[in-house]
Amino acid sequence: MKTRHVFSTPDLATAQAAMDAAREAGVHDDDILLIARSDIELKSIPNDRKEADTDLMSAALRGAGYGGATGLLAGLLAVVISPIGLTIAGAAAATVAGAMVGCWASALMGSALPDPIRRKFDAHIQQGRILVVIDGDRDLLLQAEARVLRNAIGAELLPFDSLKAFA
Repeated sequence: MKTRHVFSTPDLATAQAAMDAAREAGVHDDDILLIARSDIELKSIPNDRKEADTDLMSAALRGAGYGGATGLLAGLLAVVISPIGLTIAGAAAATVAGAMVGCWASALMGSALPDPIRRKFDAHIQQGRILVVIDGDRDLLLQAEARVLRNAIGAELLPFDSLKAFA
C-alpha cells in the first residue's frame, strides 16, 4: 500500500531539487509527479512528469465496483423471484452489465472533475507554485520527506491524507 505526499515549491529549480532528494531517498522515478498552473506546465514541465488533470481513472474504478455490486444484488434478487426464471449465469451477467454501466457512467462524471490534489491545493497552484507529488510506502516517504525539506530550500509539505493502492 502506497501513500502520497505533496510538497509545494516556489519555482522549477526547487521542484527539481525536491525530485532529486526524493530519488536519493530511494523513491522510484515513476512515483514522482509535478502539478502546476497550466501556463507553467506547458512551458516548463515534461509530459511524463504531469499528473492527470481529471479524476477519470479513480471514478471509473469506483463506478465499476458500485455498479458490479448493484448488478450482483439485482441478479441474485431475480434468481430468488421464481416467476422470472433467471439462473445463476444470469445473475453473473447482471453483475458484469452493472459493472460496465457503473464504470461508464462514473468515468463520464470523473472526466469533468479535476483530480483531488488540484481541487484541494488550487490556491497554491494559482499562485504559481509547483506541487511535487511523491508516492511510496510510509517508511520510504518519511526518509524522502526529511531529504526534500533539507535539500529543497523553500519546499513545504502540504497536508494531504491519501492512502491508495497504487500499482
